Amino acid sequence: MCTASNYITDNHYFGRNFDYEISYNERVTITPRNYKFEFRKIDAIESHYAIIGIAAGIDGYPLYYDACNEKGLAIAGLNFAGNAVYREMEDEMVNITPFELIPYLLGKAASVSEARELLAEINLVNINFADELPLSPLHWMMSDENEAIVIEPMADGLKIYDNPVGVLTNNPPFDKQLFYLNNYRALSNKNPEKTFGGDFDLDEYSRGMGAIGLPGDLSSSSRFAKVAFTRANSYSDSDEASSVGQFFHILGSVEQQNGCTFITDPDLYEYTIYTSCYSTSNGILYYRTYHNSQITAVDLNREDLDSTELINYLLINEEQINFIN
Repeated sequence: MCTASNYITDNHYFGRNFDYEISYNERVTITPRNYKFEFRKIDAIESHYAIIGIAAGIDGYPLYYDACNEKGLAIAGLNFAGNAVYREMEDEMVNITPFELIPYLLGKAASVSEARELLAEINLVNINFADELPLSPLHWMMSDENEAIVIEPMADGLKIYDNPVGVLTNNPPFDKQLFYLNNYRALSNKNPEKTFGGDFDLDEYSRGMGAIGLPGDLSSSSRFAKVAFTRANSYSDSDEASSVGQFFHILGSVEQQNGCTFITDPDLYEYTIYTSCYSTSNGILYYRTYHNSQITAVDLNREDLDSTELINYLLINEEQINFIN
C-alpha cells in the first residue's frame, strides 16, 4: 500500500509514502544521460534524460519505485492488487514490461503531455524481471508543474485519467476513488454553521469541527480522502524549505506506523518505509525513512550527468538526533 501526491507553490513538488512490510534495501539511484537502458522486447536506449529516484537494491538495473527526470517530470508506481492486468505481446505496439515503464517514460518525455503520446503506443507485457522477482501489480501517478495523470492497466485496456486532486493511493481504481470524494464534499477547514434543525443550541466545542467525518483509518480509500483534504487545504510559504516541509506534513497525515497494519506472523506489519519529495524544477530528491526522521537530500545536478554508470546512495536509516546542549 502507498500514497502519492503533488503540491504546488512557486515550484512543483511530487512524492510518495512507500508502505510495505519488507524493505528491499532501497537506495537513491541516479541514471545519467548515457547509461544504456536495456529493454526486454524493444531496442535499447543509449541516450536519454537524466533520472533521479528511489529504487530497489538490485545491482545493474534501476528498478525505480518513484523517480523524476531532469526536465521536471515525476512518477510513482503504487500497488494495484486485484486490478492490474498485464498482457501478451501485441504487434505494432511498443511492448515494454511494467518495471521498464518508469525508465522508458522519464527517459523520453519532458512533460505529461509528451508522456501521453508515448502511452498511446505502449503495451505493458507480462514478463517478470527474474524468477525470484515476479511483477508487482501496479498503477502509476505522473505529474509535472502543469498537470497530473493516473495510468492504470485494466482488463479492458490501459486507462489514462486526468488527476485533478493530485493524489493516488491503491484500490479501488482511480475513477471510483475520485467518485467517493463526493461523500466528503461538505467538509471544510472552517467550523460549520448549525444546520441540524430543531429549536435548540449545539455547541461549537472545538476547533477543527469542519472536518468531522474525515476518515482516519489506514485503508487505501480512507488515505485517499484524508490526503486529498490535507493537500487541498494545505498552506505554506512558497520558499523551498517551507514547501518541502509542508509536503512531508501532507504525506505525514497518512503515514503508517509499524504495528497498526498486521500482515502475518511472526510480527510482520506494513509501515511507511520511506517518504520521498522531489523538488522537480531543482532536481533535488528529499527523503525521510521510518527510522530516520531527518530530511536528507540528494541533488541530481551535483553529479556527472553525462556519465554511463549508475550512481547509488544507500538510504540513511539510522535516526539522526540533533543535540543542542
